[in-house]
Amino acid sequence: MTALIILVVLLAVVIVLALWATGIYNALVTLRNRFKNAFAQIDVQLKRRYDLIPNLVEIAKGYLKHEHETLEDVTKARNIAYAASQAAAANPADANAIKGLVSAEGGLAGAMSRLMVVAEQYPDLKANQNMMQLTEELTSTENKVAFARQAYNDSVMAYNTSRETFPNVILAGMFGFLPAELFHVEDPAERSAPKVSFT
Repeated sequence: MTALIILVVLLAVVIVLALWATGIYNALVTLRNRFKNAFAQIDVQLKRRYDLIPNLVEIAKGYLKHEHETLEDVTKARNIAYAASQAAAANPADANAIKGLVSAEGGLAGAMSRLMVVAEQYPDLKANQNMMQLTEELTSTENKVAFARQAYNDSVMAYNTSRETFPNVILAGMFGFLPAELFHVEDPAERSAPKVSFT
């Protein structure tokens, strides 16, 4: 009879531990999916911005004939950022892909800032209706990127906090839940959107 009681108690302990581990696993999956979804929102806004930049460069080409290098730098930085975005979108849980995207976005922000400084020197370009409309859309998109990035970082923080707390940290390692990378801008000068106002 005591052997049966011990067996029932052991079975109950195993069931409780299995339910506990399942709960932790499911919570981590939920949090991981939330930050992946939050990254998808960033990706949508980045693609919108990547689509706007070639139009902006094309309009500027007619006015900035002597600034060919600046326009090439913007196009090159846009293509690098787009490729990094695709790599990060394929697996937002890959910390190296997110770091690559952050670096590429920093390069693009720098190139866009240089373009805007050069464009300020051309009054006809500043007065161009298409240029003003594109810069307004770009500014709006930059704000949306910043908002989506904040939501993503909040989701990553919740996921990382959950996976790093005890006892979750034990099971997170066993189940392969790796830390997620925040989407942050390295250079404080890059924290603000490029100035694109031509008014």
